[in-house]
Amino acid sequence: MTTVQSPPVPPTAIRPKVVARTGLYAVLAANAAVVTLFAVQAGFASNALVVIGRFAGLYSALLMAFQLLLVARLPWLDRRIGMDRLTNWHRWTGFSLLWTLVGHVVFITCGYAESSSMDPVSQLVDLAETVEGVLRAAVAMVLILVVGAVSGRWARRRLAYETWHFVHLYTYVAVVLAFTHQVAVGTTFTASSAATAYWYAVWGVALGSVFLGRLVLPLWRNWRHQLRVEAVVPEADNVVSVYITGRDLDRLPARAGQFFLWRFLTKDRWWQANPFSLSAAPDGTRLRLTAKAAGDGSAGLRHLEPGTRVFAEGPYGAFTAMHRTRPEALLIAGGVGVTPIRALLEEIDGHAVVIYRVAGERDAVLYDELSELALAKGAELHLVTGPPVPDRLAPRELAALVPDIAERDVFLCGPPPMMNAVLGTLRELDVPRPQIHFERFSLAG
Repeated sequence: MTTVQSPPVPPTAIRPKVVARTGLYAVLAANAAVVTLFAVQAGFASNALVVIGRFAGLYSALLMAFQLLLVARLPWLDRRIGMDRLTNWHRWTGFSLLWTLVGHVVFITCGYAESSSMDPVSQLVDLAETVEGVLRAAVAMVLILVVGAVSGRWARRRLAYETWHFVHLYTYVAVVLAFTHQVAVGTTFTASSAATAYWYAVWGVALGSVFLGRLVLPLWRNWRHQLRVEAVVPEADNVVSVYITGRDLDRLPARAGQFFLWRFLTKDRWWQANPFSLSAAPDGTRLRLTAKAAGDGSAGLRHLEPGTRVFAEGPYGAFTAMHRTRPEALLIAGGVGVTPIRALLEEIDGHAVVIYRVAGERDAVLYDELSELALAKGAELHLVTGPPVPDRLAPRELAALVPDIAERDVFLCGPPPMMNAVLGTLRELDVPRPQIHFERFSLAG
């Protein structure tokens, strides 16, 4: 199997993640400054509450556009930051957006109520009935409140991804309604031709990014590569590998450690999108995923027929050798989290230590492949078995297995409790944060 060897980033180079993160912060800060400048140039209302409300509305519009950029799944950002972190930023930006919108409504309404001697509720009703665009803004506000409610942890844990995703799509309706409100009554929007051009550019880039990353690019790649199931191979009683072939796969920019959102186009599965990592480094001729039967989606993989059409979104994820900072690596896998680790071992160069943590030897999926690969690459492989308590990857135990751990890049993938425990261990062992690489599956609408 031919794979691309990826040398580590030179110690003096700026890390790709830092470049992307700094770029995002700079873009947001620069746009906030531009919005403030245009607002000042447009002049202030005599009522201080109205002024505060207008600023809150402008910043909420900017945050809404930034929200779209974060979930556009643009390859350049995703490979450098990772979908999990972009999703987390999207979530917190969403809460900030919600509060700025509430502030916009409250301050504007109270400001106009103070001038008209009406109570705030009557003033809000009057604005909705008499001012163009306010009713549309009220509907947008309700939609965003609904989306915010179902995005809370309590609701998110209880909703299927497809249900949550369907509700989340109403955000785009809210965006359109909010934009028409801004066009209709936004004093800053119409204050000058420069301001008008700026806001059209902001919304154009935000919506264009979503259109490109979420629709055009997936459709183009699937049309180009024509993915199909080649074979389904059981790896254990509850684990299966699916081999996928297609056209021109050497042109698909996938790397070891990344994942796709897979849709298998059968009559009972076409609407389900499941995130599965590549369990082998892409070789230009086929892709492989390996999954454990943990739900209806993954359990049904063993029943797929060769020739089944596949629609794949991706590749996604920053859990790749692109982010290496040291010539040697430590790869830690837990359970079925071995799939991206096994692929990474195939791609990376330099000396590697692999630790595979499972409850028992029979749970060590792909262990034979790992052993052969480790032998071929001169890597050390440690199979660590036993119950979760006592912690067999505690600081003392891990330092004994890998004495030079602080001098290595550490790639970690496994169940959340195991990952949290190992991350705590790495902190206690003073492994520098830039050398720790992990990713959690966390999908955003």
